[in-house]
Amino acid sequence: MNDRIYTIPPFSEGSVLMNTIDTSPGPKTKLINSIILLTAGTAVNFLLSVLAHTLGLPLYLDSIGTIVVSAIGGFIPGICIGIITNMINCINDPASVYYAIISILIAVAAVVFNKKKPLSFRSPLHLLFLTLTLAFIGGGIGTFIPWLIDGLEFDNNTISEKLTEIGMSLPSAQLTGNLIMDILDKAVSVILSVSIISLIPDRIKEKLHFSAWKQHPLTNEQTRTINKMQCRTLSLRTKIMLAFSSSLILLAAFATGISYVLFRDATISQHIKFVSGITTIMTDIVNGDDVDRFISEGHSAEGYDETEKKLELLLKSDDDIEYIYVYRIENDGCHVVFDIDTSEQAGAEPGDIIPFDSSFASYIPTLLAGGEIEPIITDDTYGHLLTVYKPIFDSSGKCVCYAAADVQMQNISAYGRNFLTSMVLVFLAFFLVVSIIVLYSIEYSFVLPLNAISYTSEKFAYDSDESIHMSMRKMEELKISTGDEIENLYHAVVKTESDVVKQLEDILKKSETINKMQEAFILVLADMVENRDKSTGDHIKKTASYVRIVLNRMKASGYDISDEYIDNVVASAPLHDIGKIKIPDTILGKPGRLTDSEFDIMKTHTRVGRDIIQKVMELVPESDKLDEALSISHYHHEKWNGKGYPEHLSGEDIPLSARVMAISDVFDALVSRRSYKEPFPFDQAVDIIRSESGEQFDPKVVDAFLASLDEIKEVAMSFGPLSTVYAVDNHVDDSGNKR
Repeated sequence: MNDRIYTIPPFSEGSVLMNTIDTSPGPKTKLINSIILLTAGTAVNFLLSVLAHTLGLPLYLDSIGTIVVSAIGGFIPGICIGIITNMINCINDPASVYYAIISILIAVAAVVFNKKKPLSFRSPLHLLFLTLTLAFIGGGIGTFIPWLIDGLEFDNNTISEKLTEIGMSLPSAQLTGNLIMDILDKAVSVILSVSIISLIPDRIKEKLHFSAWKQHPLTNEQTRTINKMQCRTLSLRTKIMLAFSSSLILLAAFATGISYVLFRDATISQHIKFVSGITTIMTDIVNGDDVDRFISEGHSAEGYDETEKKLELLLKSDDDIEYIYVYRIENDGCHVVFDIDTSEQAGAEPGDIIPFDSSFASYIPTLLAGGEIEPIITDDTYGHLLTVYKPIFDSSGKCVCYAAADVQMQNISAYGRNFLTSMVLVFLAFFLVVSIIVLYSIEYSFVLPLNAISYTSEKFAYDSDESIHMSMRKMEELKISTGDEIENLYHAVVKTESDVVKQLEDILKKSETINKMQEAFILVLADMVENRDKSTGDHIKKTASYVRIVLNRMKASGYDISDEYIDNVVASAPLHDIGKIKIPDTILGKPGRLTDSEFDIMKTHTRVGRDIIQKVMELVPESDKLDEALSISHYHHEKWNGKGYPEHLSGEDIPLSARVMAISDVFDALVSRRSYKEPFPFDQAVDIIRSESGEQFDPKVVDAFLASLDEIKEVAMSFGPLSTVYAVDNHVDDSGNKR
């Protein structure tokens, strides 16, 4: 429903919903702008139509202002200009009221086409379709209206006349001629309209556009996005329009039906009065004392022809009068005194006897007695007629005959049909206008605000502090101001989400604090273990760095590894030797080679570490860090070939975190000084890692390690100089572990 163009981006989960300044004019400015727009549009319609008529152009040019106003202003100004133009035309031609629906449809078509694609000479095909649509409305629908309403003048043009001359039927000629003329008229009108629109600056168009936003304005794309939200049954817009349309149609049908009946009764009553007046005049024209002589002598009787001529003039005085006659009612039938000829039927001669119609049977006794009868509606020999009988008296006061006049009931029915058609046409115009206004109001006061609240709430993101605040800003920037229950709902939603955001912030802060405490606790525990092993805390820092480097390299190489997983493994890496806390100091601090029994005791640190972490996990369930700590502490001495400990796992049965930790632990053990060994040179340590690929270590992890040697070396050197003395036997096995 919004034609205005904004520069803000469309809806997306990562963009703020509204990020423009609301430059829409205030109510007073909107009113002034609308008056200016409607005045200018009306003037264009009126002046150009007068110009075309004055110059004798075969054009109307009375819809240019409507097209321009509709394209610039939107639906409401568009239908208003159509109605105003039609009202002005009604001053000189009251029948223009029947064409109001055409003016409104032209406005609607112009708005719809402009919304689909702004009217411009850069889109000639678009303008062609608009021209044909407007021609169909004006020339097509406009042709049917005179056909539906009897007596409404049809504007026959030269083309229609030429088509009838070559043998085309009148209706076909009228429709074809009107369409051709209207295509020409609408083509010129569209060209002039687009020319006018192109001359108006965009900033002026934006000010003149009429909108009824009850919130921060949306772009066309944003409006389409939120209106695509699916409903389980019917949308609110559809439900309201169905209720409104059915109610209005039922009301209109009821009112039209009653109006039609009242109009028909009033028309019959009016015709009865009219025919009664005619028969009264007839009683004044026909002298009752001359009736016997007129019947016996006919046209040869003195005064007969003069009286007949007066009756003929009376018959011709109004097209509604079908028959005029004067009868003497006798037992054997109606004796003709006068029976005036019509254009289609010759009257009976004086003295002729006409049999009674069956519908008169109940009235014959009254007529024979010279009494008056009520007007009669019959459908007999001479058609469906309304008949009024008036007695004619002689000078003695005796009823000698009856003056009668008939009116065809089909004429009265035609008046009723015309009235009904007029009512329907006016109702359709009214229905279209009111429906557009109601739909417009529903859209801006109900549907768009509710959909905006629903959409923004649905897209509310809770995954990070930044996302939470951005989602909150989206909701606050809607600025819904309908002034009713919807605004109350909006403020309630804003308050609720604001409270939720505050709670989430508190939870996130507490969670972050707990997380930091966990990491600090892990480092403290790990450092205690390392100090018992007479090494420095640098080991846990270096191995954690190596783990991060290797995992990042694997992720960059295409492995399905998330950043969250990498963070969890790195955070839990310091606990890989937590089980050594239960290894005796005599074994941990022994400077020489361990005996087999001592080494067996040393190997138990993997299961001890597992047990310690499992106990912690019972107190702190659902911790990803502890899950990885369990895997690393338990399995970091497993070997790819299955010859490791404690479970003798092999290949990918060993958790990835443990496989990466194994390389990091062994490498740091090789290049670091220990109480039981001297450090290996960097290159020698790398050669040992390379030689164990596929044996002790996962080949893919080794590849990632070797591809990251520059980073590995940089970390190793940051903790002190590296050894350059080649190691031969430093009381370690081929992986740098104490033996």
